[in-house]
Amino acid sequence: MKVLGYDPQITVQRAWQLSSSVAQALSLDDLFARADIVSVHVPLADATRGLVNESRVKLMRKGGVILNFSRAPIVDDAAVVQALDAGRLHAYICDFPNNALKDHPKVITLPHLGASTVEAEENCAIMVADTIKDFLENGNVRNCVNFPEAVLPRATGTWRLAIANQNVPNMVGQISTSLADHKLNIAELLNKSRGEYAYTLIDAEGNADETVLTRIRAIDGVLSARLV
Repeated sequence: MKVLGYDPQITVQRAWQLSSSVAQALSLDDLFARADIVSVHVPLADATRGLVNESRVKLMRKGGVILNFSRAPIVDDAAVVQALDAGRLHAYICDFPNNALKDHPKVITLPHLGASTVEAEENCAIMVADTIKDFLENGNVRNCVNFPEAVLPRATGTWRLAIANQNVPNMVGQISTSLADHKLNIAELLNKSRGEYAYTLIDAEGNADETVLTRIRAIDGVLSARLV
């Protein structure tokens, strides 16, 4: 099987975990046009609601198959049923049964229990503990729905500043100026954004005190700032 993938926000860590045989699609439309089977694995957000819609289903090759084990609103059920009835799609498999799908001869509906196995519960518990520990100790953000993935290795001989803020222009500039005014040198900086929110990690050199945090917290758009 040839595997084709598309992820506009893939992290370096996730990319390292992929097989080198996975080819990259240039866009969602490119993926739908080239794939015989499309499997959807995305969180539900405004950008992904209706991601599998009538126009993208029409791009697929005749006899294609769609699998959705993410969230129900990501797929337009009406568009999929119409394509199944017209013979453009061969099958639709999901774990979100409803009256329009559960009795359709070309649809396989399953219970939404993928996260409820013993293995999944154990893995999730470990992941939650590791994620919270890393956030509290290092300020790193992983596996977050409404904030960007932000992971920065600690620089030796520095202290770390973790800042959550609105995604507005000149935010990093104002933060950098605040540190410079207190004679603090930036050794490493990471700034990531997702939608209306952004997150900044800074490893700095020098003697930091509460006055630095007070000034940064006073910047319009800063939601929180802490030393870790």
